[in-house]
Amino acid sequence: MIAADPQPVVLKVSSQGTVMPSTESDLIPEVSGKVVWMSPSLVAGGYFNQGDVLLRLEDKDYRAGVDRASAGITRTSAEYEHARFEYQRLKSLEERQLVSRSQMENALRAYRVAEAAVRDARSALEQARRDLARTEIAAPFSGLVRSEQVDIGQFIGRGAPIAKIYASNDVEVRLPIADRQLAYLSVPIGHRGELPLDLQPHVTLRAEYAGQMLTWHGRVVRAEAEIDIKSRMVHVVARVDNDAQPTPLSVGLFVDAEIEGRLAENVVVLPRNALREGDRVLIVDTEDKLHFRNVTPLRLWGDQVLIQDGIEAGERVCISPVQTAIEGMPVAPVLETTPTGAA
Repeated sequence: MIAADPQPVVLKVSSQGTVMPSTESDLIPEVSGKVVWMSPSLVAGGYFNQGDVLLRLEDKDYRAGVDRASAGITRTSAEYEHARFEYQRLKSLEERQLVSRSQMENALRAYRVAEAAVRDARSALEQARRDLARTEIAAPFSGLVRSEQVDIGQFIGRGAPIAKIYASNDVEVRLPIADRQLAYLSVPIGHRGELPLDLQPHVTLRAEYAGQMLTWHGRVVRAEAEIDIKSRMVHVVARVDNDAQPTPLSVGLFVDAEIEGRLAENVVVLPRNALREGDRVLIVDTEDKLHFRNVTPLRLWGDQVLIQDGIEAGERVCISPVQTAIEGMPVAPVLETTPTGAA
């Protein structure tokens, strides 16, 4: 038998899932051109840091475009200065009534056109410089290359994907949870978007990799609003910061997850075989006699059962596999240690 010892118990939920990148994108050039250089990292599985140049396109035409745009600035600036000077000269003559109204209007129009031409030339120069800079394609974040479809000498068009990359600092695992198990988690129902930090349950991930059992720690950051119509499961998403792990969690790995849930107070933890048919247990009274007692189980977890109501502290519970128990039957009790731990 076991002496009942109500205690706080942290509820846990188990699940499984496959590791996926939290950030994944296609590497797409913003200008067209022939590939003249590729980084050694731009291969499937290659690692790169944020800002690393992964590919260069031939830039002769774009440098020429910058030169033409610079020449356009020089030309339009000279025309603007001439138009401004002419307008100011005619304006001084207008005060002495030496020019006609139409001459002033023509001078003002030429001045404004020249001013607009300068702004247009400056914009063209900025665009040409941006296009020249875009002949070098840099990594938007630190991560890995999933696949690439480009090679030296190949002409690539603007907007054509050349590689698929993903960030390696954060990874995510989509975990299916039965809707009834959500009651054991502190995830607010109906919450949209990412959970506040203080409401993100801790999650422990485990997997056997390269002959070793490895462990990673993360948090459940959001719950998906949809329920899977086939499995009737709700999916929660766990995120792991790889920079904080002894061993980075690899994308594609299948892992077991244990999610830390809410804290249940005054719970009696018993071996599972202590719960008998009809949600009853056998209580041993002070005279060492058996009595059936209806209880309210909170949940079954592994080889344990958690009782939330029906047993008082200190009461003795029979855990022996008695085949035929009779109300009031005398027994010879042997006290064992009450199991403890999270469930």
